[in-house]
Amino acid sequence: MFGSTKRAALAAAGLLTVFGNGPSVMAQDSSKSDAVVVDGKTFTLNGENVSYRFRVNETNGDLVSDHFGGSITGDLFPSSGPEGVGGWVGLEGRFRREFPDQGRGDFRIPAVRIRQSEGYTVTDLQYQSHSVIRGKPALPGLPATYGTEEDVTTLVVHLYDNYSSIAADLSYSIFPKYDAIVRSANVTNKGTQNITVEALSSFSVDFPYEDLDMISLRGDWAREAHRQRRKVEYGTQGFGSSTGFSSHLHNPFLALTHPSTTEAHGEVWGFSLVYTGSFAVDVEKGSQGLTRALLGFNPSQLSWQLAAGETLTSPECVSVYSKDGIGGMSRSLHRLYRNHLIKSKFATSDRPVLLNSWEGLYFDFNESRIYRLAEESAALGVKLFVMDDGWFGDKYPRTSDNAGLGDWVPNPDRFPDGLGPLVQDVTKLKAANSSTDLRFGIWVEPEMVNPNSSLYREHPDWVLHAGQYPRTLQRNQLVLNLALPEVQDYIIDSVTNILNSSAISYVKWDFNRAMHESSSPSSDHAYILGMYRVFETLTTRFPDVLWEGCASGGGRFDPGVLEYFPQIWTSDNTDALERITIQFGTSLAYPPSAMGAHLSAVPNAQTGRTIPVGFRGHVAMMGGSFGLELDPAELHEDEKAEVPGLLALAEKVNPIVLTGDMWRLSLPEESNWPAALFISEDGNHAVLFYFQLAANVNHATPWIRLQGLDPKALYSVDGSGSYSGSTLMNMGLQYYFSSDYGSKVVFLEKL
Repeated sequence: MFGSTKRAALAAAGLLTVFGNGPSVMAQDSSKSDAVVVDGKTFTLNGENVSYRFRVNETNGDLVSDHFGGSITGDLFPSSGPEGVGGWVGLEGRFRREFPDQGRGDFRIPAVRIRQSEGYTVTDLQYQSHSVIRGKPALPGLPATYGTEEDVTTLVVHLYDNYSSIAADLSYSIFPKYDAIVRSANVTNKGTQNITVEALSSFSVDFPYEDLDMISLRGDWAREAHRQRRKVEYGTQGFGSSTGFSSHLHNPFLALTHPSTTEAHGEVWGFSLVYTGSFAVDVEKGSQGLTRALLGFNPSQLSWQLAAGETLTSPECVSVYSKDGIGGMSRSLHRLYRNHLIKSKFATSDRPVLLNSWEGLYFDFNESRIYRLAEESAALGVKLFVMDDGWFGDKYPRTSDNAGLGDWVPNPDRFPDGLGPLVQDVTKLKAANSSTDLRFGIWVEPEMVNPNSSLYREHPDWVLHAGQYPRTLQRNQLVLNLALPEVQDYIIDSVTNILNSSAISYVKWDFNRAMHESSSPSSDHAYILGMYRVFETLTTRFPDVLWEGCASGGGRFDPGVLEYFPQIWTSDNTDALERITIQFGTSLAYPPSAMGAHLSAVPNAQTGRTIPVGFRGHVAMMGGSFGLELDPAELHEDEKAEVPGLLALAEKVNPIVLTGDMWRLSLPEESNWPAALFISEDGNHAVLFYFQLAANVNHATPWIRLQGLDPKALYSVDGSGSYSGSTLMNMGLQYYFSSDYGSKVVFLEKL
């Protein structure tokens, strides 16, 4: 990871300690906590409630895992097992290994597979030395968690294959406050011949023999993030993406639990890959009963060639341990991502209530219709107006989805004087009952191009393609090849020109198809690196713009995007009943502060379902970015009367959703009464979202027991009463609804 010159400089500055085969040491001085402890060739990473321990096998230099779980100290009871028993599985296949390779007797899935110039894939990476860094270095070209030396300590273990001159570094960073361990790996070619990295996992961990369940998030367009829990069986089970990006189909998230673990009780290990490209998650229970979990690149889309001196760095994987159930795991990830991943100034504040024009107007608009919609939005109390798809394209106007992508200039028929006059007029409007000027935002899809565009006519070679094979259209568009620096620069310049043209303060960045016809397996990762360069450049250049990620909804809802964009459109499905499941599922790994959620018109565009406006609004305000997806002129009179109050309620709720902890009290897939409690960072305020999905005629209703409160404190409920936290958690609250789609938002305040 670091050259010798940089290591020497860090050591001189007191930021780095380099160890070889020296004596036992503490990684931090006595004024620091023992976040990383090195005892000879045994390494322990300690959080407030977690310990992660591994060591060097003195016989063969391999790294052996000892423990990943609750806090431990001192000596370990010696392990015993059938190491001496004969059979097909050699010693390497009977140990818990830290960075398993291929070809030396371990027949489980490897964390690394390298094809050397001679064609074989055997490696023998042995411990060489290690380094301890206070703080956490950035990953070259990749998004990553960050923190000061007070927040995080990093252990780098240096491995070397003496037979092939291949080096590897394993980087472990421990955030003690969050019980989070972050790992990435890199491979460097120290030889003279080319090598090819065919598989590389960011995190690989072997668990001892015990029964485990695995939890993942599956779905498709308009039904993202459905929770799936299944038993870990002998053999391999896994999931991933081969679409070129993280995808709707499977999210780059995995949790392992004991079968008895619930939302609130039991041990959980959560893994979240900070990457937006194709990925693989593999879980294998081997013949000895040990369970291996790996997350990293999708091997079918890697084949990354390294010339002499070159390095491939994996994305990092965040792992958190929780002794407080699945909810505890989620809250640790939420806090870590809010405070140590999302870099935007908007991470935990200033998310204005917005209206997006898409479901109100689709492509049917001009300057006057947009201004009319903005006026009506402001009259409801909206603070940010967003003009969606259809505003651009000159020679090939974007009046439908078959033209214009790539030509990022205003449509001269719709906007004769460009966007400037419209933006100026809209931003003079005042939100109702407020002195706040209306903000203006736009939709873009810069990674795509229509064949009907000036860009494609001029640069057909800029799209992803494989020789003479047909260029498959999806949604009438092709994917620009962001591995090309000239494509990256074109996108950066195009978006820069738009944002410099007028007072645009919000950008919704969309991505509406998968990658087809890649020129080689390695081109997908090269694309992602180019995309990250574009994101980094633009978000740094325009820090006062609120950026929202989107990929036909939640197709790229992943930690890699969140470093640059503080919010992501959770799903194109705006049906409130569907959204409860989608948002609860997404919250397994991602903070609600990052979710875009809108109140849309009925009958719903995706399901045709008609749901009361209050229920729709209450579901949407559980997301950090609350908005409307409709034409106010088409609201029914009762809706028009109720919407301003819902907007005001959303603004009251929003600070708690942005910075507080979420407790999933009951799940929509398990109960007719799903509920979630958000508790403010200081613990003084809380808001309960409580729903009834179907009528419960002539029948008692359940009590909802709260969680996370101070049992000794007193709380008011909606401004009344004085109830102890223990009563609210052990007895609970009870509400009655008389029909389908009942909902209630309840405020609690510590007295």
